[in-house]
Order: sequence, then C-alpha cells, then structure tokens
Amino acid sequence: MSSEFSAASESALRSVVITVSDRSAAGEREDLSGPEAAHMLQEKGIDVLRIEVIPDDREVIESALRNCVANDVPLVLTTGGTGFAPRDVTPEATLAVIERRADGLTEAIRAASLAKTPYAMLSRAVCGIAGNTILLNLPGSPKGVRECLEVVLPVLPHALRLLRKGEDEH
Repeated sequence: MSSEFSAASESALRSVVITVSDRSAAGEREDLSGPEAAHMLQEKGIDVLRIEVIPDDREVIESALRNCVANDVPLVLTTGGTGFAPRDVTPEATLAVIERRADGLTEAIRAASLAKTPYAMLSRAVCGIAGNTILLNLPGSPKGVRECLEVVLPVLPHALRLLRKGEDEH
C-alpha cells in the first residue's frame, strides 16, 4: 500500500483524482482539470489523497481505478477521456471496474450541462460503485470539471456516508 493511502484518515470523506490525458501524462501540457477537481473537493471538506496523471490507455486506467478500490478510497474522480475521440476510453475502463451503476449522478450532470451547451450530449461519462468506492467520470477541461462537479458536490458527502457506513438518513 502506498504512503498516500496508508497515511489517510479513516473518514469516508477521502478521494483520489485521476486525470486521463496522453499529453499531460507525457508532460506536454499542464494538468489543470485535476487540480480544479481537487480544489473543489477540498472546499467541500473532502480530503484529496493525491492527484494522478495517466495516459488514455484502458489498461492503465483500469489498473489505477482498481488500485484505488483495493486501497479502500471512498471517492475516485477521473477527468478526461469521456468524449468521442478514438482514445477516449475512460468510460469503458470505469465500466470494467464498477459493480453497480449510479446513473442518477451522471444523468444530473448531463441534464445540467445540456442547459449550458448542446455538446454535453456527447459526454459518455459514467458513475458507479465498486466495493465501497464511488467512481465518477468528469470532462477533461477545468470549466467542464467545475460545471459538472458543482451539480453532484452537494450530494457526494451523503452518498459516501451511506455507502461507507450504511447510514439511512432519508
């Protein structure tokens, strides 16, 4: 287990942000979407254990997601790789890892995004649960991350508590 994980608190409000970008992983472009997601999570009181930048490679993405699930990270956000480009495979990697879909989160994001741009219907992002981990795909731009994360941030702490402790506060 890496030190990022072992040093984490036992709180359900912990996360990892994974940016999926060939260019950022190669050092050709600065990752701006991962830090934007991390900033927003921290403002909501969700600890960010680390930000990781990986290439648009399905096996690499799946491995990173499985590592987070195996290390009991409550929330994993990915940024990037959710569009129509041939190397956009983040949704496929996520679907290979999740055990249960959480379509309400992605539907809410898409609906809110469609109110701002017709391009939102081109998003193939997914959200689901693997073990005690919520995995959520976000777009690869800081603006897209901000707009989409604003939609689900109000419910994520409650969702994490329900998943991690089985609390029913309805």
